[in-house]
Amino acid sequence: MTSAVHQAQVIAVTGGKGGIGKTNVSVNLAAALAQSGRRVVLMDADLGLANVDLLLGLRPKKNIKDLLSGECGLSDIMVSAGERFMIVPASSGTQALVGLSAHEHAELIHAFAEIADDIDVLIVDTAAGISESVVGFVRAAQEALVVVCDEPTSITDAYALIKLLNRDSGLSRFRVLANMVRSDQEGRNVFAKLTTVTDRFLDVTLQYVGAIPYDESVRKAVQKQQPVFRAFPRSKSALAFAQLAAKVSCWPVLSAPRGHLEFFVERLVRGASQR
Repeated sequence: MTSAVHQAQVIAVTGGKGGIGKTNVSVNLAAALAQSGRRVVLMDADLGLANVDLLLGLRPKKNIKDLLSGECGLSDIMVSAGERFMIVPASSGTQALVGLSAHEHAELIHAFAEIADDIDVLIVDTAAGISESVVGFVRAAQEALVVVCDEPTSITDAYALIKLLNRDSGLSRFRVLANMVRSDQEGRNVFAKLTTVTDRFLDVTLQYVGAIPYDESVRKAVQKQQPVFRAFPRSKSALAFAQLAAKVSCWPVLSAPRGHLEFFVERLVRGASQR
């Protein structure tokens, strides 16, 4: 009997609009998952305006630009952000990385094959907007975690992103996280506003995964260049991230390819052929 192929969970954190705390969600979810014992890699996929390293107080010597130029491999640019927590840094202020060619995009996704045995979760922090790069990274992930907050522009942009991913890439299931809300009820209200438009115009399924409360500790943690999950572990937001990580750990891991370029797709193909 052939042993099962180890398959990492791949989650794209996205949302369309900028300023909704998406990178903070990515960093703190990664930190919470790592503390729970999972081996986590966080990829900064905001290739032109990278800031994951800033939020973590890191100063990488190399980044995705060096990987794509062929100067080094993926493991050479990865930086430790704590026990069981590594980041793949991008470059800030590099226009060339903003518009990756289809070949470069594919190369970047395939580069992750070299770390497939060493990680349990890959979190991809996408850029704001609905560019080809954003859509490509979300499509290459197993899970799309859409971050929204209680602003009309956030809900409108999240809808536009979901519509685009559904229409052009066939994605039909999305997880939704309400961020910076004043209460659990406000989080549910934000989700209801989004589902009102998706149910009316799209054939998609949205799953509410909870809310991260507005918390002054988050701003203080950013100033300290630490995840709030570490800097203020008893804060409201840190506890909410712990709950989110527990839910994420229970999500099923995809075990078969879906027909387009995906992270660790070689593993998916091999796993499917062994069944």
